Amino acid sequence: MNRRGFILSVAALGVAGFGGATWFVNRSAPVSETETVAPELAEALIRPYSPILGPDDAPVTIVEFFDPACEACRAFHPIVKDIIAEHSEAVRVVIRYTPFHGEGSEVAIRVLEAARMQGVFEPVLEALLRDQPQWASHSGMRPELLIGIAASAGLDPDAAQAQLLAPQTTGVLNQDRADLQTVGVRQTPTFFVNGMPLDPFGEAELRRLVAAEVAAANS
Repeated sequence: MNRRGFILSVAALGVAGFGGATWFVNRSAPVSETETVAPELAEALIRPYSPILGPDDAPVTIVEFFDPACEACRAFHPIVKDIIAEHSEAVRVVIRYTPFHGEGSEVAIRVLEAARMQGVFEPVLEALLRDQPQWASHSGMRPELLIGIAASAGLDPDAAQAQLLAPQTTGVLNQDRADLQTVGVRQTPTFFVNGMPLDPFGEAELRRLVAAEVAAANS
């Protein structure tokens, strides 16, 4: 099977296995927009396997429900990186996969998980977002481009073929989908800061909430 056929097979598997974007139509109601999530939801907000940007032991945690095919996620990515840099060792970002854009999102997430297994998660993430207009344009998804883009950032495409379909990759996708329903996420990006939903949504609001939590952690 050539690479294009392989990627299309992955996409087809994802659609068959998870029901595509329509899976989210009947999702549950959102969490409270004014309070920290209930204790029973805390486990669904952060999983130990989730990718982390920034120091693992930072006192302030931003949870980002993130879709690699989402334009707004792409626009917020440099803001998130700037917040991490601004607060040095005090802030980390936990990424939760949120495949709201169908097969393109799902294949991209599988590529990111393969990149994580190979120790090149962050450079591949940067490359997928940089080239998002090529593979996730409004005119149509082109998931067959993703392996080549990731390879340009250091992914071994041969090793990735097995990693894309590895049970642990599928397990991450399944658990993240289940957690989306539990938490009630409706759009991407959606942010929580130390368990508090960002409301109202916006760059200034995110910066203020993070700064307040950093100040509280240092007091």
